[in-house]
Amino acid sequence: MIRIFLAIEGALNRVIGHAAAACLVVAAVSAFYQVVTRFVFEQPSTWSEALTRTCLIWMVFLGITIAFRHGALVAVDLAYRAASGPWRTALRGFITLNSIALLGVILWFGVQMAWRVRFQTLAGLEISIAWAYAALPVGAFFSLLAVIAHYLDRRDVDLEGAAG
Repeated sequence: MIRIFLAIEGALNRVIGHAAAACLVVAAVSAFYQVVTRFVFEQPSTWSEALTRTCLIWMVFLGITIAFRHGALVAVDLAYRAASGPWRTALRGFITLNSIALLGVILWFGVQMAWRVRFQTLAGLEISIAWAYAALPVGAFFSLLAVIAHYLDRRDVDLEGAAG
């Protein structure tokens, strides 16, 4: 059962990673378009800034799933490396439970916020602003799966080389 869950979560993570990357590409292209139209043609676009902002929000909330899966988000490396035996197990459980609690709050309030603003329109794009707010519960849901998968199948990213 755990292997099936991990296989499904792994496939979802690959799709989510590609979606987050696509959001970054769309945000970069629309931001470049905004700069060109504003400063070269002196006719700023009405939609590109809103699209850039929305894509960046989606990119973050989808991309955070990958960070949770690899244990690269919560920087408690020093404490985790210093702990051993039952203390390390307790710390791991504490981190997992707190991550689940935080993501549960984001999921709950994200659904409520998306529902409340469903009739408001995103300026420039003329779509419901709920599409932007939907990134919160969607990202939180997939991040919950990633946190559970990380707990069941620990894959830590070595953060030592990340800064340099």
